[in-house]
Amino acid sequence: MNASDDQLMLLLKDPATLRQGFEMLVRQYSEPLYWKIRHFVLIHEDANDVLQNTFIKAWVNLDGFKGDAKISTWLYRIAINESLGFLRKQKTSNKISTDGGQGVADRLMADEYFDGDETLAQLQEAIARLPDVQRTVFNLRYYEEMKYSEISKILNTSEGSLKASYHIAVQKISEYFKHKN
Repeated sequence: MNASDDQLMLLLKDPATLRQGFEMLVRQYSEPLYWKIRHFVLIHEDANDVLQNTFIKAWVNLDGFKGDAKISTWLYRIAINESLGFLRKQKTSNKISTDGGQGVADRLMADEYFDGDETLAQLQEAIARLPDVQRTVFNLRYYEEMKYSEISKILNTSEGSLKASYHIAVQKISEYFKHKN
C-alpha cells in the first residue's frame, strides 16, 4: 500500500521514524522513478546507477524539502537533474553522443533489458539528438503523459515555453524519420 504525501512527510520529519519513512519513500517511488530515468539514460545499468544517486541526493537533501511541492515532484526533479548530469558526463567521456545520437539504437538493441524493436530503438536515437530541454519535455509529455502544468512545476518554467519545446521536439523527431527512410 502506498503512503500519501502527508503520511510520508510525518514520518520523514520525525527523527524517530525518519528511516522508516525514507524506506517507504524508496519502495513507493523506485519503479516510477526508474522508468522516468530509463527514458533519459536508456541503458538498464545506467538507469539503476542514476536511480541510486537520486535517492542518495534525496536523503542528503531531506532537510531542505519543506513540502511546498508534492514529494513526487521533488523526486522527479532530482531524478531528471541526475539523469541530465549523467548524460552530460557520458557525452564528455564520449561513451554516448547525445548530440548526434550515434550508436544509441545499436546500444539499445544490444541491451538485454531492452524489450523494444528496431523502430523504438530508432525513436530513442532521434530523441537522443534533441537538446536537453526538448528531450526532457518530450520524455515527460510523451512517455509519462504529464500535463504541462506538472512539467512546469518540475522544470520551473512556463507552460508556453514547454509547449513550444515539445512541438519543436516532435518536428525534429519527424524530420529524423523522414531522412531515415
